[in-house]
Order: sequence, then structure tokens, then C-alpha cells
Amino acid sequence: MRSIPPTLDPDVVRQIDARLDGVEADHGVRILWAIESGSRAWGFPSPDSDYDGRFLYVQPAADYVALRRRRDVIETPLDHVYDVNGWDVRKALGLMLRGNATVGEWLRSPIVYRGDEAVAAGLLALADDVLDRAGLVRHYRHVARNNLALLASSGRLKKFFYALRPALCLRWLRLHPDVAVPPMDVAALVAGADLPAAAVREIEDLVARKARTREIGHAPVPGVLLAFVESELTLAEADAARRVPAGDARDRDDALARADAFLLGLLGLANVAVAPAR
Repeated sequence: MRSIPPTLDPDVVRQIDARLDGVEADHGVRILWAIESGSRAWGFPSPDSDYDGRFLYVQPAADYVALRRRRDVIETPLDHVYDVNGWDVRKALGLMLRGNATVGEWLRSPIVYRGDEAVAAGLLALADDVLDRAGLVRHYRHVARNNLALLASSGRLKKFFYALRPALCLRWLRLHPDVAVPPMDVAALVAGADLPAAAVREIEDLVARKARTREIGHAPVPGVLLAFVESELTLAEADAARRVPAGDARDRDDALARADAFLLGLLGLANVAVAPAR
């Protein structure tokens, strides 16, 4: 699978492709899914935004049982244009089980450099079954609150984007209780968030302004959007305060068993039995 919008610099895309080829050749791994993250995939890039390439990879089966375990992160040289690195799928599965939002976001990126659609679909289905939604909501709450604090201290309107998107994720999750992973980009989040027309217009205007300038400056945040973010955070915090405790150990063991089975399937070891946790 490949999905590259015309807004991406084709020379940069070619260099990212070359880096991904180099990762596979130099490290002896297979890249399962490679996408763009960051502001370009979120839908609010600036003219000078760098490229945040991210990927999931799988090692040869023997490496997962070797006494000397390899690192579970592969990084390529970082500069002002390229930030390309990835995670071993085993690491990604472990983080998913702990409610980490990053894995799901990579799977929902609208910009895909290369990928196995079946693997991505399987990971998304697994996320819907095992991902801790309470942990996901907690993550987005913290990101939004932290960036509102940075907005207050710096006055930079750019910081508001990093509070707005998690607030949209919180609303999307609230309106779609049967799906664990929200869309990655702002346009898709807005489309599924049933927002008032005034809020939609303000979001579209902010995104357009950020796309035109390298520095969006210290303009005031539109009141309707600041009120929206605060409202969603208040709702999420109230829900967390009255939430019943998470599932018991059997639920966690079942989630781990499902993740183990998925990894074994990727490694071609689907018939290998895994001892249950004690």
C-alpha cells in the first residue's frame, strides 16, 4: 500500500524511500508499515515543517529468541528536514496493551510510504479488542492540558494546535464508543465530531493560516475553540472520576494472549503454543 499526497516534496519522498530501503538492508528487518506522522499527517503543516517518517518492522524469528536481544528501535540520521525512525512490532504491541496512542495513530495516518494492508488491518482490529480506552483518553487529556499550559506561558498560537487535536480525539472517542483508534488527521476528526458550524469555520481558518506562514505568531485563540477544548477536557476528566476500575487479570491475560498470537503469526509461528500467564 502507498498513499502519498501531491503536497509532499517528491525529492524528499524519494530520500525517505531510500532510508527505508537502507533500514531493511542494513538491519536485516522487514518494514511492515511506514507512514508520515507529525504536523503533515495531522493536517496542519507549516511551510517549513520537517518530515516525521515512522515505521513498524519485524525481525527474523530467530532474533526474538536469541540470548542477546537487539534494540527495539531503529533510527536514521536526524536533521532539519528528516526525522525518520521506527519500532519493532513487538515493542509496538507492548505499548498498545498499555494504552499508548502512538501505535494506533501510525496505523491511521493518511500518508503511507509503504505498508502491508493486511498487517495494518490486523493491528487495528487487535487495537479495537485490547487497547485500554481509559489509558488512551488519559493520554489525550494530558497532551491537551500540557499544551494549553505552554500556550498560556508562551502566547504562541502554534501551541494551541497541539491542544486542539487531542481535544478532537477525545470528542471523537466519546461519539464512537465501539472504535478504539481515532483518525489521525484533523479533517477526519472534524468530520466525525459533529461540531458546530462556527467551530468548523474557525478550525479551517487556523489551518489555512498555519499553512501560509512559517511562524503563526501570537494571535489570540478564537474563543469558540478555546471553549470547545476546555469543554472536552472537563467532560473527559469528569468521566475518568466516575469510571469503574479496569478489567481483571483475566482480561489482561486475554489481551496479552491475543497480542502474542498476532506476533507469532507474523513470524510464521502461528502453531506455536504460548504458556498462559500464572
